[in-house]
Amino acid sequence: MSKVNKLLHTRYRVDNLDRTVKFYCDILGLEEIRRHKSPRGSELVFLKAPESAEEIEICHFPASDPVQVQPDLTHLAFEVDSLEEFGKHLAAHGLKYSDGPTTSSGGTTFAFIDAPEGYEIELIQKKRAINP
Repeated sequence: MSKVNKLLHTRYRVDNLDRTVKFYCDILGLEEIRRHKSPRGSELVFLKAPESAEEIEICHFPASDPVQVQPDLTHLAFEVDSLEEFGKHLAAHGLKYSDGPTTSSGGTTFAFIDAPEGYEIELIQKKRAINP
């Protein structure tokens, strides 16, 4: 039986490639892995979080219509050590959470920020273990 093996990347199309890549690298700390132009003319930049194997493909296709992201359509989720510290990092860049932080009944805390094109980014701080 044929099946997929693993997730390789997720693609998001954007209108302003440089602004978006700068956001993902400077604000989220992702690393640019590679950049190239596709045979159909799309400009592609692949990014990755330091502790993840999966990549994010940021695509700018000049021949397409402007990007219009619907609210609550999709989001990327990243783990952070501390939402309080990340909030300070955001403030230093003139940004703030668009929603949260909120703590779930299980003790995980999460918050959202908006990427330049309107894609949501979820930041998750896992429940801390209590040492006896």
